[in-house]
Amino acid sequence: MPVTARVEHVGSLLRPPFLHQARAASDRGEITPAQFKAAEDRAVREVIELQEEIGLPVVNDGELRRESFQAELTAACDGFAGVGLDAWLWGDWHSAEVGDATTPRPAGLAVVAPLRKRRNLAAEEFTFLRGCTSRQAKVTLPSPTLFANLWSPELSTGAYPSLDAFMADVTEVLREEARELVRLGCSYIQLDAPHYPLLLDPTWRAFYEQRGWPMQRWLSYGIDLDNAVIEAGRPATFGFHLCRGNQLGRWLVAGGYDPIADPVFGRVQADRLLLEYDDDRSGGFDPLRLVPDDKVIVLGLVSTKTARVERAEDIVGRLAQARSVVGTERLAISPQCGFATSAGGNPVTPEAQRDKLALLVRIAGEFLDS
Repeated sequence: MPVTARVEHVGSLLRPPFLHQARAASDRGEITPAQFKAAEDRAVREVIELQEEIGLPVVNDGELRRESFQAELTAACDGFAGVGLDAWLWGDWHSAEVGDATTPRPAGLAVVAPLRKRRNLAAEEFTFLRGCTSRQAKVTLPSPTLFANLWSPELSTGAYPSLDAFMADVTEVLREEARELVRLGCSYIQLDAPHYPLLLDPTWRAFYEQRGWPMQRWLSYGIDLDNAVIEAGRPATFGFHLCRGNQLGRWLVAGGYDPIADPVFGRVQADRLLLEYDDDRSGGFDPLRLVPDDKVIVLGLVSTKTARVERAEDIVGRLAQARSVVGTERLAISPQCGFATSAGGNPVTPEAQRDKLALLVRIAGEFLDS
């Protein structure tokens, strides 16, 4: 059955303090793996209960078991070097509220040996989630080309002579994961692709072009790999999330979807597009005209970067603007991204997180549900 929810959240939720403490204790060798797993299980049960109490029709485990939303690939596979937390945080980050910050790319960050899979990426997440809720369960996976920056011509050619060869193995790992999730009963999988909107920024476009990938070629290549993962995971419903960077309350790039809308909206074979639209940095709604009629558009109208809870009338007003471009029957709403795309989380209180999610559930019920 297709997913018909008119409201959902993107994926990650704030980790509770006791889980942070348990992870630190585990890293120091002060608790056993079983004790750490028990802390993770407790945290996931609590976050599922939170989602159900709010009334969310789609729930997940908040990505609480992950160091970062994309870290499970490197956690599950041998072959990488330099993949600590900063591997997912490097870049020039911006925020008027908490200030700009620059995290340098870690030295030696690269794939240095052929990938060897030691465990599944998200199968454990799903099987535990499945046993804790009767609601629609969602699992998030990263888009394959999100990991392209881990191939280095200086450090990786001994393992993979070309980026294509590395991407082929990454894609096959994700295809296997999608197949396994479906075998276990998963019916909603989301691919996260924040690297595509990076192409809106000249500096990031140059980063890819210097590696021989002009924007249109890079998008075409990446979308082909995304579609390969989606094909492997059918008949599950697929979501596809785009944002402009989301770490510790900061963002990476600004700009409307216009330059990438045609290839991404038109060619990605996902069923639901989860799009960042919480402020002017995301541009206008006109690019939504390029979304094929068979796709649901999930508008990310609430920020996860600040604890300030939006006014309902402002969200309803934005929703009305989108309705002038796309029919109501094809719209749903969500936050613009996760609340904790890495373990540290955004500067949002648990109370504000709850209030923002509850606001979206209420607005969906009043203005979208038939």
